[in-house]
Amino acid sequence: MLRLTIDDTQFKKDIKNIIGYSFGFFEGVKQGLPEFWANASRDIIESLKQYIDANARVTPQLLHHMYEWNQTGSPNARLFDIGYTISGGGLSVFSSFSQSRTIKAGSRVPFYDKARIMENGIPVTIVPKKKLVFEVEGETVYTANPVIVNNPGGQVQGEYEKVFNSFFTTYFAQSYLQSSGILSYLSAPSDFYKNISKRSGRPQGIATGRNWMAKAGKI
Repeated sequence: MLRLTIDDTQFKKDIKNIIGYSFGFFEGVKQGLPEFWANASRDIIESLKQYIDANARVTPQLLHHMYEWNQTGSPNARLFDIGYTISGGGLSVFSSFSQSRTIKAGSRVPFYDKARIMENGIPVTIVPKKKLVFEVEGETVYTANPVIVNNPGGQVQGEYEKVFNSFFTTYFAQSYLQSSGILSYLSAPSDFYKNISKRSGRPQGIATGRNWMAKAGKI
């Protein structure tokens, strides 16, 4: 009777190492996300600003309040700034408004808090020093009484927020990830295959996954 005994001890060890490497890789990817965001955040924020500028040039009637007078869409005339923080939950982006320094034709002083007031539709009370002169339906009105403008932004109210949100809900996934090269990079994890072997284990997988994810933000 012929009997053959195969020692699969090493085979089991190799398979265990490969499986450990695979699971470690995905664990490393998760660990590398904060570094990915740290590397990619500046480019994302700059792309967001340019996205807002481009929309402002296309529809100036909706976003003119976010820029100095008669400079809608100009990067040098923005009345908004965008900041961010990075945490375990990912990238958090927020916006702040700055004061206008230019004076609209017919006025003598800058419109205080122009961007914030118009974007949020905050009522404005105009108190004349002597008499206030303005037109209503083609008729010139003179008054020494305070005048309340209930919605100084008119149709621009909330438009900046809409464009800001659309960058992340639509443009980021459909255009930015592809045009930046990040999507193609993430779709072909070459580092995973480059470093896998029967001697690889979980620690090697974690290191590979973390480094691979971090590099995605540098593209």
